[in-house]
Amino acid sequence: MTLRQGREKDNEGWKWATMCRILPKYGLVFFLLALFGFIFLLRNISHVETWNCQTFSTLYQLQNKIHSSFVSVSLPAFHHNSTFCVQLGQKASPEDELEERFLLDSIAWPSPPPAAATPRIRQTSDPVHSFFNILPSREGRGWHVGDQLEVLVQIRDFQGHPKHYGGDFLLARLHSPELGAGVAGAVLDHRNGFYSALFPLLWEGPAQVEVTLVHPSEAVAVLQRLREERPDRVFFKSLFRLGFLSETTVCNMCLPSDEQQPLCNYTDLYTGEPWFCYKPKILSCDTRINHFKGGYLKHLITNKEALLFQSGVNLKVPLRASGSDRIDVLPQRDKAEEEAGSLKPEQLHLSPSGYYYRELWRPLNGPTTRQFNQLSTTQCLKNKVINMYGDSTVRQWFEYLISAVPELKEFNLSSPKNVGPFMAVDTTHNILVRYRCHGPPIRFSTVLSSELRYISNELDGLSGGPNTVVVLSIWAHFSTFPVEVYIRRLRHIRRAVVRLMDRAPGTLVVIRSANLQLLDQEVSLYNSDWFSLQLDATLKAMFKGLNVLMVDAWQMTAAHHLPHALHPPPAIVGNMIDVLLSYICP
Repeated sequence: MTLRQGREKDNEGWKWATMCRILPKYGLVFFLLALFGFIFLLRNISHVETWNCQTFSTLYQLQNKIHSSFVSVSLPAFHHNSTFCVQLGQKASPEDELEERFLLDSIAWPSPPPAAATPRIRQTSDPVHSFFNILPSREGRGWHVGDQLEVLVQIRDFQGHPKHYGGDFLLARLHSPELGAGVAGAVLDHRNGFYSALFPLLWEGPAQVEVTLVHPSEAVAVLQRLREERPDRVFFKSLFRLGFLSETTVCNMCLPSDEQQPLCNYTDLYTGEPWFCYKPKILSCDTRINHFKGGYLKHLITNKEALLFQSGVNLKVPLRASGSDRIDVLPQRDKAEEEAGSLKPEQLHLSPSGYYYRELWRPLNGPTTRQFNQLSTTQCLKNKVINMYGDSTVRQWFEYLISAVPELKEFNLSSPKNVGPFMAVDTTHNILVRYRCHGPPIRFSTVLSSELRYISNELDGLSGGPNTVVVLSIWAHFSTFPVEVYIRRLRHIRRAVVRLMDRAPGTLVVIRSANLQLLDQEVSLYNSDWFSLQLDATLKAMFKGLNVLMVDAWQMTAAHHLPHALHPPPAIVGNMIDVLLSYICP
């Protein structure tokens, strides 16, 4: 090392030593500058959004030109304006408004009289004190196959006093454990505390009556109020992300007013179906990446109202029979005797869509249901494309087919579990089965924004044809909204079904209806069978007269002896699949 190199090295060492001595003196200055800069950033957060988007995500914005608008409006609160939800979306035509009024009138439920609006619990319907009687047969000559059985139900309160108004939600079933038989009864409300349960007698042998109080009339009144005033009781969220920044906000079909927080408008451009999220504080509306169920609002009812939803007390509790609950059904009468004594078809009230016998479903209209095994299922689906759209109850059908037909292999689309979309193929027999969930509201865990599709738009994208089958199921996620919201959604789907059949007349469309499920107090407030009953009646009325086929899941669960469940057990699903396949291959 030369003398000059040594001096340069000494000078560098002296500079570092001097810097180390000076640095502590200015450390506080650097810290204060950083702190002031951070405070400035927070105070000017609205400018950061623009800076962030322009600096960090030019490429991202070019790739994601999603149409969304920034809306800043004052929305009425739910408890102030129960009609706000139903006024969203495209304006209905006079014909649509007339149909809507007819549908709402057809499902109108009797309310307790004003004097009984806030009764004490002991004045409400009590299944222990209530009872039913089997009325004598016509002319007292016994019951025969082809007759109608009538049962009279009297509802009493917890003090044993007869009730003098209707509105209770009852289920009735006639069944025979010995024969594996069962049929759902039609319940008629006389609006005076008495009800009639009517059953067609469809098999020879023993039959037992079962009547269940699902909800007292006072509980139904609470459910009606919640449906109209609190459509937000199930809430949703979306994640917004851009680079390393992410935010989560609340979303719903109709959000309560918040003057301080504007909305992102995700209303569908084709159907006009409304959907909104609160706008993130920093990110733009275009950065939404997913949708998921946020949770359930609590404390929706008072402690007094909670007494109306007690499992084992007044929630899905069977009534006792006054006298025998069993009859023995004799063989069908001969023709002359039948004409003289039996009821004519027009005298039968609300005949069921089918019944179980030997644990197998037998429809009373439409094609005869066949029993399919693995081989016959494959042969039936050969060269077919099955498109399933809807909620998890039709996804259950997709899963059942995958398990029942080993050659049907699920194709890995890297979709989230229980969400989809899903696809399965059998290349040997040229079978394709697909499932996709319906658009919001959907209470799934996480659905990518790009996978949120409305059924009507999906149907418009199908070519259709004689080898195309469309299966629809949409009901479970609409129970928290006013019925008008459901009518609007079905109207869009119905129009798309008509367009599909016009351009491809051979397309088969099958609709799965709602079904009964297990209830407790919490489930009742969000997914009560009473909500499902109203949606089911609306669905069937809106598609009546169209060239579509119905799998009546409501009666198939009501008539079966297995416990009710949102996703019915395999024994029931297997019968549903047999009905579906019998439609495809009659």
